[in-house]
Amino acid sequence: MNDPLRAAGLKETSPKNEPIDVRKKRLYMRSIRRGIKEMDILLQGYADAHLADMDATQLDLYEAFLNENDQDLYQWVTGQVAPPAELSDLVKEISQTYQK
Repeated sequence: MNDPLRAAGLKETSPKNEPIDVRKKRLYMRSIRRGIKEMDILLQGYADAHLADMDATQLDLYEAFLNENDQDLYQWVTGQVAPPAELSDLVKEISQTYQK
């Protein structure tokens, strides 16, 4: 299996052939409308700072992250629980954006 997201049990859900600018807008909306206000705030700051510069591989990872449960995301980003290894670098980056 060549896809590291699938190998890790994570899935990317973007429609096939979706233009990258449309995908970034969709992921931005998913970042700021989570259902948990704390996650809206955390992820809006990260998305504002990083989403525009992400390539397709980074978008795949970020989308897999967004597919996870909000309670898990919050615990990972705030350091209460360790994230899965595949997401640890991204979670660290999001946490650092939050702390600024």
